[in-house]
Amino acid sequence: MTRVEKTDLRREAGQRTRDGLQTAALELLAQRGQEGVTLREITDRAGANVAAVSYHFGSLKKLCDTAIEHALEQYLDDKILELDSLASTATLHEVATAFARPMVRALAAGGQDLAVMRTVARVGIEPPKGWERLDGKFDRSRRGVVRLLAPNLPGVDEQELIFRTRCAAGLLNWLALAPIGTELAALSAEQIERQLVPVVAGAFRGDAAVGR
Repeated sequence: MTRVEKTDLRREAGQRTRDGLQTAALELLAQRGQEGVTLREITDRAGANVAAVSYHFGSLKKLCDTAIEHALEQYLDDKILELDSLASTATLHEVATAFARPMVRALAAGGQDLAVMRTVARVGIEPPKGWERLDGKFDRSRRGVVRLLAPNLPGVDEQELIFRTRCAAGLLNWLALAPIGTELAALSAEQIERQLVPVVAGAFRGDAAVGR
């Protein structure tokens, strides 16, 4: 085995350890919250040693922040993928459906998926230092919505559309945390979508429907 091959194997093993620690941390955070997780529990679940946390992340707090950030990034990627799949002629209802679908999936799945989403939403109220790395994905998500909303809402300027998009995103985060989210989680994805999408569409529409 060459030196390059050995280096590659060590790098892959290190990445597996890092990924395993993040997964274990996120699972425990979703179950117990940030105050209920210990370093030993995470390393035991991940099959790693305590030194690996210091090596890959520096501290327990940094590991937890990174795990939650990774879950948020996956959520943003899912939302961007849904929006990018729409044609420029998409209706307001279709845009609202795509925007809400990642949250709908989490609500319908319940269990670990919903617990993770709640953790992300809770921490996102006061984002930890370092989440600025995701600013580009937040911006891409908003721009994707604005691009699709503009033809549906002529006369509404870009800044207003961005504001409405942020309000709609806040609404979805609130659902993950509020008791109504638990009620929705008892329904199927189709039932959740049927109830939730008109609300999201209404947030996008703003006062455009007044007088119609």
